[in-house]
Order: sequence, then structure tokens, then C-alpha cells
Amino acid sequence: MKIVCAYSGGLDTSVMVHWLKERYDAEIITYTGDLGQGDDLEAIRKKALRTGASRAVVDDLRERFIEEFIWPAVKGNARYEGTYPLHTALGRPLLAQRLCEVADEFGADAIAHGCTGKGNDQVRFEVAAQCLAPHLQILAPLREWDLTTRELEIEYALARNIEVPVTLEKPYSIDENIWGCAIECGEMEDLWNEPPEDAWRMTKDPRTVKLESREIVLGFEEGVPVSLDGRLLPSVLLLEELNELVGSYGIGRMDMVENRVVGLKSREVYEGPAAVVLLAAHEELERVVLDRATSTYKRKIANDFANLIYDGLWFGPLRHALQAFIDETQRHVTGEVRVRLSAGRAMITGRRSPFSLYDDGLATYSKGDTFDRAAAEGFLKLYGLPYATWGQVQRRIGEREV
Repeated sequence: MKIVCAYSGGLDTSVMVHWLKERYDAEIITYTGDLGQGDDLEAIRKKALRTGASRAVVDDLRERFIEEFIWPAVKGNARYEGTYPLHTALGRPLLAQRLCEVADEFGADAIAHGCTGKGNDQVRFEVAAQCLAPHLQILAPLREWDLTTRELEIEYALARNIEVPVTLEKPYSIDENIWGCAIECGEMEDLWNEPPEDAWRMTKDPRTVKLESREIVLGFEEGVPVSLDGRLLPSVLLLEELNELVGSYGIGRMDMVENRVVGLKSREVYEGPAAVVLLAAHEELERVVLDRATSTYKRKIANDFANLIYDGLWFGPLRHALQAFIDETQRHVTGEVRVRLSAGRAMITGRRSPFSLYDDGLATYSKGDTFDRAAAEGFLKLYGLPYATWGQVQRRIGEREV
């Protein structure tokens, strides 16, 4: 049997390679995708081979991740439950896609992932694989083995000389990519505990930031971020610069209790410096260029769109259909948004677009006002007509009751 295993070099996947090889007497090929997590990929490749893999495939997926997954999510203003920018949820379908591609390339019988039985990622990996490669068997060791706690996994690894990057003293689960970071486990499982400072990776403590406030200008073309302070930047460099700059002000921390796909609630701690600022700026630019009806409807779509991504349905037909609607709304979402950064806070201070629907003459209360006030009287009579009719009926009913 030949299995292609999603491999990060972390605790779960390091143990998983060894376990799969023993359990199925299989040849293991590992797959690692670079989504901007900042790891030494060559070291991970060598570690996979030392752990028992016959081959270790490593890809740089950063640009593909941004262009094909992150930017569509930005255009959709996708935040799960109004907060989470979906960094992990957006990365999983791409990794699953490449996992299936590599499996077909090497003629594998199955793919394997290191997702837990009560997490969201198992849904994202497996539904994506079912959409793209229904002929492949899907293995999920963490749903089968008796290593039911992280402590047991660490003991298993130490007993077999498997290198693992966590300790019992600092048992955080961290999933990071160029769009953000998710931090779980340890003392954060108590909802009352504040996340420990050593758990954060992308942001400084906003209470200790000594930097002077600073304004930045973000440029968009058809809904896609393209520039910082007037400099056109490749997508990878744009996000890297923004993450470093915005994170240095302590902006981008999120701490929420969310509803998982499998039905339970979980405490999730996230970071997303660039994500928080870009989503806010994009949404503000839409306020300027979209008409009221489209803007209102798109806000409703944003919630559905985020839910589909969170629920692992990226490759499903409804996501594609909603994306087509979203893309149509973005034709004129071009312009710039100015944002002031200060300790722990990003505030929008300006916006402009060649497609702005803001009319100075209509909006002003000063000289140059072009609004026809006389039109308001007729408008209000028509607008209020059904309510005036309702009020008359209620008055008549009230008089009869008396």
C-alpha cells in the first residue's frame, strides 16, 4: 500500500508517519505545502525522511494560496461569525488539492491527514478530497489510534525517538500561514484564562507598544489589494510587509468562542495583522463604490460565504456560484484607503476611488449644495403612505373599542 501523508513536522504528523507505516505496512510519502508558516522546509523534508517516509515532497504555495484563496475571500469580506478571517480554513482546501495531485502523481492508494475527530479540519480535508479525488481512500489516524491526548502522543514519540516540537510545559497547538495564526490548547482551554503572552507569534503586546502612530495607504484594484503607500507589490511581499508592520503595533489579535462544524463550541485564539486591516479597508472602499441595494445584499452573502469556507465547502457548487456574484460586484472596487495605526488599533481616516458614488454637491450642507429639498416632501408622502394607511386603520379600530 502507498499512502501520501499531509506532513507539517508537528507533533501529530510526526507521530502519524511512524504509526501509519507500522499499522498498514505501507510506503509513506509525505507532502508539505509552504503557505507562509515560516518553517524551515528543507529541515522538515529531511525530518520526514528520518521519521520513515520514502519520499518527502515540499512545495512553495504562497502565491497560489494568496491569489486563488485569500484574495477571493477578501473580495467576499469573509469573516466567520463576524470575526475570524479564516486563515486555517482557507489553507486546508489548497493543501487537500495538492495532496490529491501528489497522490495521483505517485500512484498512491490513499491519502492521510492529521486532523482530530472533533475538529473542523477533518471536514475541510475530506470533503475537498471527495470533490477532487473520490477514488482515493482517506485515512485519519487521530480518529483511530488510542493516543487520545497530546500528552500520550508526546510519550509515544519520545519512546520511539521521534522528534517533536512541543513539550509538556508548553503544549500549544499552533497553525500559522501568511494570512494568520491559530493558537489552541494548554491553559487557553479555560475560557476565563487570558492567553499567555508567549503564545502570540505575529503581534506584539499592544500594552507595551512604544511606536508613534502611523498612517498607511492601501490600494485596491477590482477588490484585490495591490499596493502599500503607493508601491505596487507582489502579493506575497505585500502580506509579509503588512503582517510585520501592523503586528508591530499589536493589531490583529482575536479571542473568541466559536461554533465548530461538528457541533461543539471551542475557544479559539487567532492572529491576523494584515487580514484585519485589509478586510476593514476593503469593506470601507465598498461603502464608497457600491450602491445601497448591492452593498446590503453583499453583506448578507458575506456571512454565507464565510460559513461555506469554514464548513469545508470551498470546492462545492454553491461557493463557486457565490464567488461569481462577488466577482461581479468587485468590478469598480478600485481605489485607496488610508489607515492610522496606533497601539492595538487601526482606524480608517480616508478613502477615495475613481468610481466613488459619493457626490460632494449632494452630500454637503454648505455652499454648492445641489440637493433638491422640494423633492423630499413628495418622497416622504409616498414613502410613508403605507404607514399612514396603517395608522388610520389602527385609529379607527381604537375608536370602535372605546
